[in-house]
Amino acid sequence: MDYNEEITIIEDNANNFIAPDDAMGERLDKVLAQLMPGVSRTRLQLWIENEAVKVNGQVTTKVRQKVSAGDEIEVVAQPSPEELAFSPVEMDLDIVYEDDTIIVVNKPVGLVVHPAAGHWDDTLLNGLLFRFPELKNIPRAGIVHRLDRDTSGLMVVAKTLEAQTDLVRQLQARTVKREYWAIVRGQAPDAGYVEEPIMRDPRNPMRFAVGNGPRAKDAKTHVRLVDVTYLPGAGQTPITVSWIACRLDTGRTHQIRVHMEWANLPLVGEQTYKGKGGKLPEGCPLNDMTRQALHASRLGLVHPKTKEEVSWFVEPPQDMIDLMDNLGFGPVDEPVDVFEK
Repeated sequence: MDYNEEITIIEDNANNFIAPDDAMGERLDKVLAQLMPGVSRTRLQLWIENEAVKVNGQVTTKVRQKVSAGDEIEVVAQPSPEELAFSPVEMDLDIVYEDDTIIVVNKPVGLVVHPAAGHWDDTLLNGLLFRFPELKNIPRAGIVHRLDRDTSGLMVVAKTLEAQTDLVRQLQARTVKREYWAIVRGQAPDAGYVEEPIMRDPRNPMRFAVGNGPRAKDAKTHVRLVDVTYLPGAGQTPITVSWIACRLDTGRTHQIRVHMEWANLPLVGEQTYKGKGGKLPEGCPLNDMTRQALHASRLGLVHPKTKEEVSWFVEPPQDMIDLMDNLGFGPVDEPVDVFEK
């Protein structure tokens, strides 16, 4: 199909077109790609599927719909994912603490922190911009560290540029106390640490792994045993399950999950870093956990404005509480601090 420049515009609206003669019998998305060369065909297909295109006044969602010469095509341009990334979106946020300098939020399971492919406008950043419009003036809406999508717990957000700079420096100096509760398979040591560099897994770009490649970054995770229990396993071999507390010196992507797999202590419910624990027997309570049993329970830092040491504790979400109850761990509503013992 070779379009000439004699395309008729309806009502002087650049998003309204009359299909030319040589569009006869062509697919709608192909015709639009020629009529709107500044928009990718993939985006145009999404616009059609999202009911943003009308043919002869009728909304269509059929990308392959055939076009006839003289058809009136109306296109309502949709914002790009990147344009949606920093849009305020109303959502229910659990704000643990707030003043004129910082916000501490308890992130739920399933919420992505930063916009990215597949999650452009349903992230913590979008929710923060709705709840605190002033964050639009702060890079990354004041966010200074992350949690994985299916990891719950405490995060600190800066409300001013000065506070953000201060918190970033504290993270770099490794003075921010970030403590996690995790339920793992295996016998964890009473006390110890894993200090192994982490890099992207060369066999799977969606995973990270312990390694010494040129892009590997140093990573250190401190581990303390809180409690341990034993479940019936296959045959005579029981299943050992440990409740551990972890503190991070560094904040690498998937750090605890990667380090625990490397230490042969995979997290219960883990879908990416499963370790070699073997299949669980039917009826085992560990089967009920369908995401990594990992929760950012405690956060401590020096307040950027008052310079006082402050800290917060939140208990895990209900799915992890249920798991811990079934394992005989608890109580979970008390701020167990095995690192201070």
